Amino acid sequence: MAMTATARRALPFRLDIGRHRGLIIAASVFILIILGLQLVSETSLGYFELSYLSSGGTTLALLAMGQTLVILTGGFDLSCGATLSLVNSVLAANMGESIGSQILWSIIGLGIGVAVGAVNGFFVAFMRLQSVVVTLATMFIIQGLAILVLPKPGGRIGSELSTFLTYDAIPNVLPAPVIVLGVALLVWGLVKRTRFGTTLYAVGSDQEAARANGVAVRWVVFKTYLFAGLYYGAAGVFVGATTGSGDALVGKPMLMSTFAAVVLGGTLLGGGRGGLVGTVFGCFTLMITVNILLVLNVSAFYATMAEAIVIILAVVGASISRTSPFAAQMRALFLRLRAWRDGTLPSSIGGTDRTVRLVEQDRPRRVDPQLTGPRWRRWLRRNRETLGFVLPAYVLSIVVIAATFMMYGSKAMTFNYVNSLLLLTSFIAILGLGQGAVILAGGFDLSVPWTITFCGLMFTSMVNGADAGLWWVIPLVLLIGAAVGLFNGFGVAVMGLSPVVITLATNGLMHGITLVTTEVNATRFGAPAVNWFVNGSILGFSPTVWFLALFIVFGWFLLSRTAFGRRVFAVGCGHRAARMSGINVGATLIGTYVLSGICSAIVGLLLVGFGNLAVLGMGEAYMLPAIAVVIVGGTLVTGGRGHYLGIFGGALLLTGLSTLLAGTTWPEAVRDILVGLVVLGAIITLRERFS
Repeated sequence: MAMTATARRALPFRLDIGRHRGLIIAASVFILIILGLQLVSETSLGYFELSYLSSGGTTLALLAMGQTLVILTGGFDLSCGATLSLVNSVLAANMGESIGSQILWSIIGLGIGVAVGAVNGFFVAFMRLQSVVVTLATMFIIQGLAILVLPKPGGRIGSELSTFLTYDAIPNVLPAPVIVLGVALLVWGLVKRTRFGTTLYAVGSDQEAARANGVAVRWVVFKTYLFAGLYYGAAGVFVGATTGSGDALVGKPMLMSTFAAVVLGGTLLGGGRGGLVGTVFGCFTLMITVNILLVLNVSAFYATMAEAIVIILAVVGASISRTSPFAAQMRALFLRLRAWRDGTLPSSIGGTDRTVRLVEQDRPRRVDPQLTGPRWRRWLRRNRETLGFVLPAYVLSIVVIAATFMMYGSKAMTFNYVNSLLLLTSFIAILGLGQGAVILAGGFDLSVPWTITFCGLMFTSMVNGADAGLWWVIPLVLLIGAAVGLFNGFGVAVMGLSPVVITLATNGLMHGITLVTTEVNATRFGAPAVNWFVNGSILGFSPTVWFLALFIVFGWFLLSRTAFGRRVFAVGCGHRAARMSGINVGATLIGTYVLSGICSAIVGLLLVGFGNLAVLGMGEAYMLPAIAVVIVGGTLVTGGRGHYLGIFGGALLLTGLSTLLAGTTWPEAVRDILVGLVVLGAIITLRERFS
């Protein structure tokens, strides 16, 4: 006999499969992957293997647990790895040998994580800024601080702390890292049962509904970032205890892994469903998968690809449901095919049937004041708002250039300075068009760094230092960039995936593909013609500078004077309104990502020409600048408002600032800190004036 609903409610414990589906799947996959490891390994899983896995995976698990908290509220935190690096660097640079010093600096490490969380939470919760941009800016600021604290790997973490956190809690029975994870999960279990834990899920499910029910949404989000920072700090302390030293870049490669662990753990991207227990399972599943690849003698270069593929498959699997965007796309396609079969598509209806005639009423016409007066005044009236967010970047650029002249005198007041400034500006100005189109449509493209690198390396491998094949190699490289953009656009527009996650996964995928297809220490030379195009001279300027002038006109025309540009702005203002206006939102989104991929490929070619060779990671320095120029140029990070001339102004400003700093004795890390601060200042200013 079936159990009634009343009887089920009377049970002291009832497993809600629907609610815990992600956790059940995560645990099941973990068990299967353990069995797979047993099959491919020559030795059985014993205490040594358990100790090794727990010690190696706890750092990532703690970091991913903090990321999970942020995602549960509907946000993303790109600064988690940098926070871990800062904590690790501070501890390694300052911790003494005494037990008191080790305890004190461990507490300080946790406090640093909480402080970073407070900064992120303040801007996201109270300033109401987009979490992706805020944490991207703070990521570069924190990373720069970590490098300033510990310029090169070294320092020392107390041996007692290492023994306490990483050795045996009970010899040959229970490793200490398992206790660390247990405490972290226990803290979450206690917090989850408080009012804060309940409201955290409510905010992630629907902020407006939570606010309508009396939830203090801003304080919940702020506390969530504080709590996440505590886990980041704990991860920084633990990784120091594991390695016994510090490294300012130790957390950099962990960012994508945190997303992979969160997704594998069953947490819903977008918030409202999931938990930290599933994330721990996801973390160790990911780690064991990489170990299986090593046991099978698969190159370690495939590990990054495996993480990216895991993220993509996991988010695709989670996105397939009756109510998912992908299902809606398929239903719309089916209806469109049926309408085509029945001949009821709008394009199939005669012109006279589709025409809507507007009958003008006999009423007095009111003259628009923007159409009266001198032409220059009419132009100013029409473009007053645009000038308001375009001109500041140019004004600040003039200030920076003037400061350069004042600081360096006649050394800077040369024709070569102007040519170099414009040449260096061209790289991020070109990236700014693609990234700007994506942001104007309401997205982000974080796959730029390794798309640039891969395209540059593919170009050098095909031309092999000669000009003979440029006529087909250059178009092929541009097609590679377009293909990367198409992949991103398909994931966002058709599958309904988060732009941050899919483009970050694509960046990792391109990283892995580049490592697999390229010799790590190989130096590949470009073509002489491309080298001349960047470093040559036409009427005193580099040919690339003349190309930049044409590109600026093209970018302005594309975004301001074409139907595609108008559709981009409409989509950025709201997908639903754009769709109801007859705009093909999916095709427009895909178009913006394809444009971004092509722009990345162009910059890859130009960077090869600039140095006449391609090297691994040559595009990594452009992740933040590609977004920074768009924001500093006056574009709203939420989309729908901006101008390419403003983006070029932002590129000119950031390049001028970098040039100014290059002549000082300040460390290079200061540049990242200043760029991050400039981005934060720009988005705060835009929020106050336009949002």
